Amino acid sequence: MKRNRKSDENYLDRRPARPAWIMWSADEQGLVTLDIENKGLMNRIAQKLLKKPKISHIHLDEIGSFVWPMMDGKRTIGDMGAPLEERFGDQAKPTYERLAQFFHILESYGFVEWNPSEDV
Repeated sequence: MKRNRKSDENYLDRRPARPAWIMWSADEQGLVTLDIENKGLMNRIAQKLLKKPKISHIHLDEIGSFVWPMMDGKRTIGDMGAPLEERFGDQAKPTYERLAQFFHILESYGFVEWNPSEDV
């Protein structure tokens, strides 16, 4: 019988990675800005007609800015909880729910890649 990997997988065991196509920088306070190039026909039309920018700048909050550099494809979401709590204390809680929501949002925009688990 073939296992349905998606339903068997613990979300905290997933290994997020920053996509290579996303350029990013951090300011003096460590706040991260993602530079997203708006490509495709519809974006080109919007750029011409509606003066939409060719590059959108997405500013992450303190917690997102702390997590973004940890997204190396090796650490699991679960591995990120302890450093997050150490840095932000109660502000990070509920830690794993907050991390899961952050990654769901990144995934909805295509701003995260998932590396396979090491035990696969």
